[in-house]
Amino acid sequence: MVSVPMALVDYIPVVLYSISAVILQRYFYDRMSRGAFALLSAGMIMSIMAGLFKATWKLLFALGVCDFDRLNKSFFPLQSVGFLLAGIALMLMVFTRQKGTSLHSAAPAVFAGTGVFIALMVLGLCGMFLGLSVEAKRRKKKSAMVLFIITFVFMLMMGYLSSKNFEKASMNWISEGVNVMGWSIFLMGSRILSGAGKEKESI
Repeated sequence: MVSVPMALVDYIPVVLYSISAVILQRYFYDRMSRGAFALLSAGMIMSIMAGLFKATWKLLFALGVCDFDRLNKSFFPLQSVGFLLAGIALMLMVFTRQKGTSLHSAAPAVFAGTGVFIALMVLGLCGMFLGLSVEAKRRKKKSAMVLFIITFVFMLMMGYLSSKNFEKASMNWISEGVNVMGWSIFLMGSRILSGAGKEKESI
């Protein structure tokens, strides 16, 4: 059951992730090749749009305006591919030499079926948080690394909760709480990592 307060709360993780995305894109702008940065930006924008679409669907439904189900159904394709692209970008940044040259990468094909999107999302999140954790360790910001790992655990919890019965309002509120907490921690880690880069540049 979706209520208006619940729908409004669903925008909070989107805002938290959007702020984190801006911080991380500014941090990685001169640390990645143009191609890798393009993948990171595209992936993060896709993930943000996915969250906005789903939150808007909930709000429209809760207000009794309409059941714009296409907004809801676009969530998994956009977010899974978005996280995958961001994960690929961070893996390229961590494990390949960055020279500022363009990379040519094809976006993953889109298939039907939630299972495929969940697999892509998990794969992308693994790459994304592994890349961020390695970068935080390189910059000697262990607190950021720990926060990124904790965020990943929260995302796994979200995956578990998504398999539960969301017809119950209690499950929806638990999911919202976990989502908000997870992306709040992610924002803290992003700020710490971004501050690490500024400190090094000012020396």
